Amino acid sequence: MTSREMVPATDHRFRQSHEVEHSPVRPHLTAAPVAGASRAHMLRRGHDRGFFSSDDSALTKQILATHAPDIEELNVKPVLSIIEDILRLGKPFTTDASHGAQIQAHLDTLDDKKIHHSSQQDEKVVHSFYHDEKVLHNPDHESEIVKLLTFPINKISCEITCKCSAGGEAHSVTMDLLKSLSNYPWDAKVAITFAAFAINYGEFWLVQHLHTKNPLAKNIATLKDLPEMMEHAGEFKKKFEAVLDLLNCVLKVTHCLTEFKELPSAYISHESPEMSAATAHIPTAVYWIIRSLLACASILLNLIGSGHEYITSTAESWEILSLAHKLSVILEHLQRQLGICKDLIGRKKAEDAYVAFKKLIESSHIDNMKTLRAMIHAREDQKPLYDGSKRTHERLEALRMKYVLLLISDLDVPHEEVNVLHMIYSQHSMRHEYEVLWLPIVDPATPLSELQNTVFYDLRNNNMPWYSVDHPSLVEPVAIRYIREVWKFSHMPMLVVLDPQGKPSNLDALPMMWIWGSNAFPFTKAREGALWGENDWNIELLADSIDPRIPEWTRENRVICLYGGEDIDWIRKFTLSARAVASTLKIPLEMLYVGKRNPRDKVRRCHEVIDREQLSHIFSLKDYYDYVWYFWVRLWSMWNSKKHIGMTVENDRIMQEIMDVLTFDSSEQGWAVFSRGNYEMTKGKGDVVLHVLENYNTWAYNVDHPDKFVAVLDEEIRRSHPEHHCNRLILPGQAGYIPERVVCSECGKTMEKYVMYRCCTD
Repeated sequence: MTSREMVPATDHRFRQSHEVEHSPVRPHLTAAPVAGASRAHMLRRGHDRGFFSSDDSALTKQILATHAPDIEELNVKPVLSIIEDILRLGKPFTTDASHGAQIQAHLDTLDDKKIHHSSQQDEKVVHSFYHDEKVLHNPDHESEIVKLLTFPINKISCEITCKCSAGGEAHSVTMDLLKSLSNYPWDAKVAITFAAFAINYGEFWLVQHLHTKNPLAKNIATLKDLPEMMEHAGEFKKKFEAVLDLLNCVLKVTHCLTEFKELPSAYISHESPEMSAATAHIPTAVYWIIRSLLACASILLNLIGSGHEYITSTAESWEILSLAHKLSVILEHLQRQLGICKDLIGRKKAEDAYVAFKKLIESSHIDNMKTLRAMIHAREDQKPLYDGSKRTHERLEALRMKYVLLLISDLDVPHEEVNVLHMIYSQHSMRHEYEVLWLPIVDPATPLSELQNTVFYDLRNNNMPWYSVDHPSLVEPVAIRYIREVWKFSHMPMLVVLDPQGKPSNLDALPMMWIWGSNAFPFTKAREGALWGENDWNIELLADSIDPRIPEWTRENRVICLYGGEDIDWIRKFTLSARAVASTLKIPLEMLYVGKRNPRDKVRRCHEVIDREQLSHIFSLKDYYDYVWYFWVRLWSMWNSKKHIGMTVENDRIMQEIMDVLTFDSSEQGWAVFSRGNYEMTKGKGDVVLHVLENYNTWAYNVDHPDKFVAVLDEEIRRSHPEHHCNRLILPGQAGYIPERVVCSECGKTMEKYVMYRCCTD
């Protein structure tokens, strides 16, 4: 297609010559009555109610009557790119440094690549206004659309010059231009008119820039009376600043129009209410853009030959201010509607992405790379993983075909969970088959603060010996939504297992990890059932390797006593009585204090007293909190694990035993569990156990061998139970599975359910 074939049939009028009348005083466009409003009306800020008045409705009908597009959609962005370069390079020249800096500030706003530009345009950084290689070699200048539109652009340029020189009423001239451009889409009308103005604008400043250096430019400048005009730079500055402001408004509205055109039709149709509310005002916006450009062109032409007289004139100043205000109101409305449209598109895109992500996660693949790439954003050249053990950055391929345990948490990670998981991780023997990956979940819409970044890097670098994402921002927003909505993550950490094909095989593997550590691999429900089938209620299940001394005591067939509570008076009486009985009966007794589920200050003080008075063994004073927490979280994990595989207190002995200990802890008094190695076990509330031990003379004769001690003690504890007693079970809010019905492990009755809010009572 040739350049002339691109021109609408109605453009034949451009082939006619225009006679320009010359007179001593340069004529200029006169504003319609609508532009002659009061100063208060012109400068009023906020929403202009008059913009959508009945008069504007009539104006819109006139504008629409000129619109008869028969040309396919055009991409006018290359033309706009050239226009911006002309506006930026054609800056006013002055020897006054401060004056030049102020004028430059206005032109910097015209170079507004930060607001509405593509990534390609963002890269245009101006190093020099006269020697900018990127501008000289801008690929937009070679665009085919630029070549196709040069003919109508130059014809409109001629028409603007003729009509502005001859004078005329602004509205009529604007309508004439709209009729000349009737065959073009709205954005193309603007681009052609703007480019036509830019030609005259650029030629004007090109002569001004070169008139002191180039003889040809000097002669032209003399005929245009430019040197005399530059002698009055102060008045010129004031006059032209308003023009620059108006051009800045024109540019912003123009870019806003192109953004509407670029909205993806797959997510928003032109018939949608949101789009209709915006596009209904585009014709009026085009009208005021063209009218504003005509006003700027009129001022530019009147500067030529009119000299100081025109510079000092204020006849057109209010029109320029009025037009700038009009465009600012239009821009505000269009941007508001554009924001509504983009929000709608964003929601639709997010929903489509979420559906696609959900389908991908719930499908099997050749390996786990598709799943991991969908969850973690990374460029091809990026290493998004941080290996905490090697302190190196790795690619996602480091996890290919492995079981990946996703440790999901926010940045407020309980330190005891990290410490205990660290201990288990360092001990496991199957690390070649699975890896742990920390996914920190934060609000993707809010950038991390400096404090949050500090917290993250401290956790990642000093507390996570496994893999972590290099930064929380790398976790895809769609993955965060899925984790919250489908995997039900809220605050408490969870461990999700992805199999080597990237499919979730366990949404909460932490209970299995707490109970059996790496022996639970591959952390499936089948493995969970198999492990319960291999275990019975004994000290190994209850305490496992919480303390390295317990396995040693078990191997030596010692009597092990775990006890808890926070009543230091009862602890003194109980430990002294138990040691006295063990000494008398020559029982190899080892006692270990395990505190309470919520180890507050009382438990810490009990630890210190027990250690100082050497009443029994304790956990390390430095790490007692982690060990106490681990003991109780394992117990709660057993409760949840049993519930998940369908066990109840009525049909499962281990659940009965677990519930007894949890019930003991829910009371205000102490409790104790005795076990002979890994064999017989007995347990009881603090008052019952203490009473039995203090009266050991009544049953000591039955212990004729140390191995009989636990069995005899169990018989005495059962005999000493009161006929009627009440138990209570306090379930923590983060316990996981909260059953609707709980049966007492002793009497078999359904326990009443209450809601309890408890704070520290120390």
